[in-house]
Amino acid sequence: MWLIRHGTPDLAVRGVCYGRLDVGLAAEGRRQLTLLSKRLKSQPLAAIYSSPRKRAVESAAILAAHHRCGVRTVEDLREIDFGDFEGLSYAEIEQRYPELYRQWMDRPTDVEFPNGGSFSRMCVRVMQALNVLRNRHAGQSVAIVTHGGVTRIALAEALGVPAANVFRIAQRYAALNLIHYVGAYPVVELLNGSAGFY
Repeated sequence: MWLIRHGTPDLAVRGVCYGRLDVGLAAEGRRQLTLLSKRLKSQPLAAIYSSPRKRAVESAAILAAHHRCGVRTVEDLREIDFGDFEGLSYAEIEQRYPELYRQWMDRPTDVEFPNGGSFSRMCVRVMQALNVLRNRHAGQSVAIVTHGGVTRIALAEALGVPAANVFRIAQRYAALNLIHYVGAYPVVELLNGSAGFY
């Protein structure tokens, strides 16, 4: 299972909180995915799946152009919904929601975002979706193009990292990760790689 974080998003979201916001890729993001796609061209991918968010779909489409297979979107591979925080700068969130902001900074996996989601609910839906895809493609290689939160959840599960420590796993834009499954046993072969490292 190749887990790929989408490329650098549109610069309009730089410095703001976004999860549900549906933004596309910046030119840099398209460049990153083009390089990554060329590096993965020799890999026999049975399927490519994507989060439904535009930045992931655009990233997956670039990958698919080099592999001659379509992209199927899976709703449960989407990023967390930050609710009322969506589109606000971090300074604005701190000013409007000081107590919740402090909790978010101190214990990010424990926060319930106002009118949004929670990390615990996200973990359940992400792992259910990934398990379905893993079982569907047993013995095959698949690529999943998604978000930093989703890839961290999958990697933490594979590595046995407690949820509270999930943000210790780095995931740059266009990060390339590989989990090889021996039966149900996961082996992480690549973590936070880039086109230049693979």
